[in-house]
Amino acid sequence: MQAAPVRATAIPSFTTALRAVESLLMSSGQRTARRNAWTSVLEDRRRAKDRVETQRVVEQVLAGRS
Repeated sequence: MQAAPVRATAIPSFTTALRAVESLLMSSGQRTARRNAWTSVLEDRRRAKDRVETQRVVEQVLAGRS
């Protein structure tokens, strides 16, 4: 008796599965708006991180002058 052939089909990632469900449930415009909003959130977080780092550097420079 021979073993069944092994198939090398990749299992989709969780993200891929979510995007597939999203494409079924949302129209193209809604998907684009949602992704644009998320991109804006990520950019706001990056700018906030940069502000905190800049503030830390300024405080270090001012403390060094004292």
